[in-house]
Amino acid sequence: MALMPKMKSHSGAKKRIRRTGKGALMLKRNSRNHLLQQKSKRQKRLPRAQRVLGTDKKAMQALVPYL
Repeated sequence: MALMPKMKSHSGAKKRIRRTGKGALMLKRNSRNHLLQQKSKRQKRLPRAQRVLGTDKKAMQALVPYL
């Protein structure tokens, strides 16, 4: 019996998405690396990671099916 080939994970997404203990997907927020002097304190203090919700979650799971 022949098995279907495995799906390939998106290499860029593998480096940016992680799964929590409960199975939720988390992403690192953007705009945190440089040019921080001109950004507001509130913008810099936002939580480092962000949970993926809704239809975005489906898209992210398709990018990394085995994560």
